[in-house]
Amino acid sequence: MSFDTIAQAAMVVRKVEDITHEGQPARAVVASRDYPTDIDDLWNAITEKERIPRWFAPVSGDLELGGRYQIKGNAGGTVTACEPPRQFALTWEFGGGMSWVKVELTEAGDGATRLTLHHIAPLDDKSEEFWDKFGPGAVGVGWDLSLMGLGWHIETGESNERFAEETWSLSDEGKSFATTSSDAWTEASIAYGTPEADARRAGATNTAFYTGAAAPE
Repeated sequence: MSFDTIAQAAMVVRKVEDITHEGQPARAVVASRDYPTDIDDLWNAITEKERIPRWFAPVSGDLELGGRYQIKGNAGGTVTACEPPRQFALTWEFGGGMSWVKVELTEAGDGATRLTLHHIAPLDDKSEEFWDKFGPGAVGVGWDLSLMGLGWHIETGESNERFAEETWSLSDEGKSFATTSSDAWTEASIAYGTPEADARRAGATNTAFYTGAAAPE
């Protein structure tokens, strides 16, 4: 079937917002898009161990409230909230750092379901240094890739081997998707209030990271 990956990137609504998380100041990178399926099916796709690897990555552990999980080759953490089929939240522990992820599902009309993902980071020196260098696209592009893989799975019922990170991400199509996504996150950063020159510099560095290009001077 025809699957326009650039059109998939355009389906995501992106924003950045300041929030309070567990009583502390934090920043959330928020990505939202609609899927042509009902809420129960989408919930199943994003929470069932047997189905998650078909669009994301293998996950081990206990995917229940209070349980520990581990994504193969990626983050691990604890499930801190779970309200089927509406929302779940978890800690995102990776590389010695701690952030948080919250996913919400809502009916979007005409049999569609809206998924909204919040990736929340504390406003500390480490996260601010990372933000200044890469901007919101550092996590945003990765989540856009996952949301696209979920779209492929929902629309075809198939696994997303087509978008294998080790091959597709460095193809012309993969680089074009990453560039489009990174540019969109740069615009979200500017809308959030980041000075335009700083946002575009960070966005260029982020695009270079995802496409394997030389980092800008």
